[in-house]
Amino acid sequence: MPTYRLLLFVGLIVLPFTLLLLVADAVVVPTIVAAAAILTVVIMDAYRSRERLAGIRVMLPEVVRISKGREGNFDLQIENEKLAVRRIRLGLAFPQEIFTPAMELSVQLPEDNPMSSIAWLLKGLKQGRYPIDWCYLEAASLWGFWSVRSALRIDMEIRVYPNLFEERKNLSALFLNRGLGIHAQRQIGKGRDFEQLREYLPGDSFEDIHWKTTAKRGLPITKVYQIERTQQIYVIIDASRLSARSSGGDSLSGNGEEAQKHAEEFTTVLQRFITAALIMALAAERQGDLFGLLAFDDKIRSFLKAKMGRAHFNVCRDTLYTMQPQRVSPDFAELFTFIATKIRRRALLVFLTHLDDPVLADSFTQHIDLISRNHVVLVNMIKPKVVKPLFASESVSSVNDIYNNLGGHMAWQRIRETQKVLQRRGVGFAMLNSENLCSEMVSQYLTLKRRQVL
Repeated sequence: MPTYRLLLFVGLIVLPFTLLLLVADAVVVPTIVAAAAILTVVIMDAYRSRERLAGIRVMLPEVVRISKGREGNFDLQIENEKLAVRRIRLGLAFPQEIFTPAMELSVQLPEDNPMSSIAWLLKGLKQGRYPIDWCYLEAASLWGFWSVRSALRIDMEIRVYPNLFEERKNLSALFLNRGLGIHAQRQIGKGRDFEQLREYLPGDSFEDIHWKTTAKRGLPITKVYQIERTQQIYVIIDASRLSARSSGGDSLSGNGEEAQKHAEEFTTVLQRFITAALIMALAAERQGDLFGLLAFDDKIRSFLKAKMGRAHFNVCRDTLYTMQPQRVSPDFAELFTFIATKIRRRALLVFLTHLDDPVLADSFTQHIDLISRNHVVLVNMIKPKVVKPLFASESVSSVNDIYNNLGGHMAWQRIRETQKVLQRRGVGFAMLNSENLCSEMVSQYLTLKRRQVL
């Protein structure tokens, strides 16, 4: 591609000779010779520079991990094997979900070192996995008349994870205020895992007597349990159609820049569920408990058995961060059957779901007995914006406001009835604001730990 230098050169040299041709025949031959010389120089520059980028190699990381809404950077290495190029322009094909101050960088390469390193600043606007397939290089030709370009096939992936920064600060403050920590929690509570039978000893609880074996042997026999150093915590995420709603109760609206900004700030219910699950994983790790994960819609989408450790947390994070809500209704019958089959040991099951739909709420309550007898079950849902008691609104300015308030009150009443049904079955239920979801879930968990319910 011609550069501005070439155009300027042609303009300053060729144009005057062309003008002279119009007024004097004597300059025809010198003009032709000059034009041929210029053309030769330009062609030689293009020919000698065609392999100018052949010695340039760009080494990028395979995976770049950043948090949504937070700036980050990655380092890339440039190898100038032949030391023939001093300056290059480098560009990457970032998708619109990745913001960067510059889509391309001008890089000054060192004269005495074939290796150089630069940092590229970027920010993720939306959770997800974004592959980068091409890297574009540009350098000036030897005499600067041409721009030499090259496209390199690369294999790089940018992963934008949920932003846990603020929630982790809140988590630390919650633990500090409660004075809780791993050492205070690992040993408390009676074990729940049966180990063996033995003869009754003074001090044993009558609740632990195995009456059937006692009747057979004719002497008191006691059940012995293992001391549970850790409990199992499972967060069960509803990824069905209702999880596509905005966590703040808003919908995408507006146009132009306003719409774009709103789209960037739009957070679905599922995204809040994912953030809460990862915060719960960190809390369980801090308490020395095992954390597991289950995501579902009309079928089981993901299931990770309860474990601990940084590697397990990374697996959970990589499983969740690209998850999108599906346009289907949840199948609670299949879900509870799966849980009863796969999770045998007593565990805390924290559901993140939606029970504002009467049909789904009925299905949930009808099948909850499959698991509630063997596990501690908590159900949390994000409070829809319109769901509230009749007189909770401060003002009413129109007939539409009256109808909206009546509809919100009826929905609130239905959820209250569902809550009562679940409580009779020993299941906890809470309707939480989106901004308080993480802290309230962790608070519930710590309360159960303190009460030795697990």
